[in-house]
Amino acid sequence: MKIGLVFPQIEFPPDPLAIRDYAQTAEGLSFTHILAYDHVLGANPDRPGGWQGPYTYQDPFQEPLTLFSYLAALTQRIEFATGVIILPQRQTALFAKQAACLDVLSGGRLRVGLGLGWNQVEYAALNEDFHNRGRRFEEQVQALRLLWTQPLVNFRGRWHTIQDAGLNPMPIQRPIPLWFGGHAEAVLRRVARLGDGWMPNYRSALDARPALDQIGRFLDEAGRSWADLGLEPRLPHGDGNPASWLKTIQEWQGAGATHLSFNTMGCGFDTPEKHLQAVRAFAAALGLPGR
Repeated sequence: MKIGLVFPQIEFPPDPLAIRDYAQTAEGLSFTHILAYDHVLGANPDRPGGWQGPYTYQDPFQEPLTLFSYLAALTQRIEFATGVIILPQRQTALFAKQAACLDVLSGGRLRVGLGLGWNQVEYAALNEDFHNRGRRFEEQVQALRLLWTQPLVNFRGRWHTIQDAGLNPMPIQRPIPLWFGGHAEAVLRRVARLGDGWMPNYRSALDARPALDQIGRFLDEAGRSWADLGLEPRLPHGDGNPASWLKTIQEWQGAGATHLSFNTMGCGFDTPEKHLQAVRAFAAALGLPGR
């Protein structure tokens, strides 16, 4: 199992040096990857008509591809994962270009997690249709993989037309791995048919078992198996109990997890150093070889 970290961006200052130190500490402690969440805009919960959501305009989000481009120049081995990019609110070819360039500049260290999103305010501001996002998503995935594997693409879909054009430079990984987030049945079917991996939000393997069983059935229907699909849950820091961490990791390993990301957000850590102290304690509990 590959063990990585969730970059605690909503609790982390926009300080380039602190962000550098976080990434270099993570690499020095032998974590395999850093995962970053995605939101372009935050809404005002006091807006006319009201609004509810887990994040608001007061929560800072570094744009993941920009963040990882910065960190790629400051690290050598650690991989970068988006968890997850809200793909249907982005132009497909532009995102393909940005991701391909990042893959080149990082030496092939990018893994792209994708999702549909929930924030209608964000979709409206980006001039994309919130209500057909699921239908557009699958066509976007098809277009991304063509753009990342073929120097010239001819593609005509319902929402996309690419006429004898292609990316240059091409990514190192052809194609870049695409992992999906989400729990709805339609999402799980999509994971089984199209995904390279699944990024669930369940806190435990027991909670995830019904969804894992569903994916197993959908994999059979698609002529695929779990050998074709990665699984990356997130492990919350919680009360900081190493025994609890290890138990949860063992349970996820038993469920077939290939990756896991440790999340220090939501614990009251109000400085970068407090997040790093928690990361160091987690690395020590796992016996990771620091460098």
